[in-house]
Amino acid sequence: MSAQPNRLLSPFSEDKLALLARLTEGLDTDSLYWLSGYVAGVAATSRHVPLSAAVAANLAVPLPAAVAPAVEAQASTRLTIVYGSQTGNAKHQAEALAREAEAAGLNVRLVRADAYGTKELASERLLYVVISTQGDGDPPDDARGFVEFLKGKRAPKLPQLKFAVLALGDSSYPQFCAIGTQIDARLAELGAQRLFARGDADLDIASVAAPWSKQALEQARDLLRSETPTAPRAATVTPLRSAVHAHAPAWTREKPFAAPLLANQRISARNGTKDIRHIELSLEGSGLSYQPGDALGVVATNPPALVDAILGELGFDGERAVAVQGESHSLREWLLRKRELTTLSKPFLVEHARRAKNEALAHALAPEGKDALRELLGDYQLVDVLRAFPAAWSAEEFVAALRVLTPRMYSIASSQKAVGDEVHLTIAVLDYEKFGTRHVGAASQFLATLPEDADVPVFIEENERFRLPADAARDVIMIGPGTGVAPFRGFLQERAETGAAGRNWLFFGNPHFRTDFLYQVEWQKALKDGSLHRLDLAFSRDQSSLRSPHTDVRALAGEPHKYYVQHSLRRRGRELYDWIANGAHVYVCGDATRMAADVDAALRDIVIEHGSKSDEDARDFLNQLATERRYARDVY
Repeated sequence: MSAQPNRLLSPFSEDKLALLARLTEGLDTDSLYWLSGYVAGVAATSRHVPLSAAVAANLAVPLPAAVAPAVEAQASTRLTIVYGSQTGNAKHQAEALAREAEAAGLNVRLVRADAYGTKELASERLLYVVISTQGDGDPPDDARGFVEFLKGKRAPKLPQLKFAVLALGDSSYPQFCAIGTQIDARLAELGAQRLFARGDADLDIASVAAPWSKQALEQARDLLRSETPTAPRAATVTPLRSAVHAHAPAWTREKPFAAPLLANQRISARNGTKDIRHIELSLEGSGLSYQPGDALGVVATNPPALVDAILGELGFDGERAVAVQGESHSLREWLLRKRELTTLSKPFLVEHARRAKNEALAHALAPEGKDALRELLGDYQLVDVLRAFPAAWSAEEFVAALRVLTPRMYSIASSQKAVGDEVHLTIAVLDYEKFGTRHVGAASQFLATLPEDADVPVFIEENERFRLPADAARDVIMIGPGTGVAPFRGFLQERAETGAAGRNWLFFGNPHFRTDFLYQVEWQKALKDGSLHRLDLAFSRDQSSLRSPHTDVRALAGEPHKYYVQHSLRRRGRELYDWIANGAHVYVCGDATRMAADVDAALRDIVIEHGSKSDEDARDFLNQLATERRYARDVY
């Protein structure tokens, strides 16, 4: 009965209401506000009503001619914040800045980079860019088009623009904050005025983001309040208020939920080279919910044996109290729970090199030592550096020089519609010998060695960029080698539970069929019951064949000895392109440094060959797919 009044008040017929429901189903917040702005623009044109800049500015397409002047006139009184985010950190920082600006009474627009109409850049007056760097120097997926536009010949001269950039990155990669650095330099090259120095934030984001945001807010307040609008501002409520004042989750990275362990099962063979675990945790009583494509944040502790090794190497007393930035713990507690020990960072190496006075280490940090630095960051852990390049530290200085231990994000390998109050993960346990020492991953070792009655501190990290299509009749192509297959287990469960009509095609790869075919029984069952329509496999170290109507892993004459998923893609190029041309969504999950780039290149080649496009047109084609959320990547 409660739905009846709304139906009576609606000006739409039942058929149109059904169309509206289908159109808006599954859209994220940014997309919904873009749609509301577009409709407002159409209404303003038909009724000759001035359109508020707050609404019109959310549009990523040219406005109707009748309303464009009103938008243009208010550009000088608006702060635009554009963000590009791979894991959500840049988005959170941009939202926080937008909330503060709005609370200060400023006219502010917050927009994701792939929803930003690049033609608007020429009329912007005040722009803040908050952007992360993905992997070793790549833009986040939602900013690829934005970054390419800025770098390209179509980017306009910007003498009227004032700007500032907050760059997020990971200093364990040589190309630390590379994308933010490039955007900062390019905007200045185009004639824009840099208001203040770029902020380069490592994993301890707040230490840089907080002072940068404070300065950004002060500058915006001074600039916008000193401007005199050339046209009256419409008295409308900005869509931003609803967009960034969403209900905060009860459990966060600062306050995680203690999830009881339900299962910890090895799903790779005992005699295999990799230890892959299937982890099941209970969310009962937490109120936490997730969608396929989301990530689970795990708040892990460092391996106690590694802590002991570092204490021994430096000759420190682990029970000694150490105070850093007003926070005091025992040294052992700092190293167990508060500081990063398994991944090196360049800032620490710079300080350690200053103390060690070692020529080899100094060379790696010099401009000509890029290859040596890449090897150092990739192969060495903290304890290796302490042993190879001895140096004197005080306990306080050592703790202060280390990065904060941050939660590890894992793609969720389940659908809540299928598993209820549970969440499943697929974990590769990092455990290998190097320099005569056993090396382990902090979070994977933490999870692999959990006792049966353990609780795991967790929280949900939403990933709106990696969602199943709202139209369940769309086909889905999933490319997930190794543990990158995790979210696609959840995708398939969700599609089966909801009775989705679209077809599902999975590309999976790993070194060996006999030891590394993750979730083999589940995929075979899905093929049999029809919930999985195609399965292509690539076992890179195998020469044997696996023949079936659905799979083909034969090593073709002239192909490399190691047969990867990108080779499977090229082999199925004609069919793959036909699926995409007919509306299929493409998803990629896994390693960002090699696999994702190789898969992207393979897809581009497929579009060139089977779509009869040039290289540039193929790139534009994939970028357009990404803009339409039909090409999504969850890479790390």
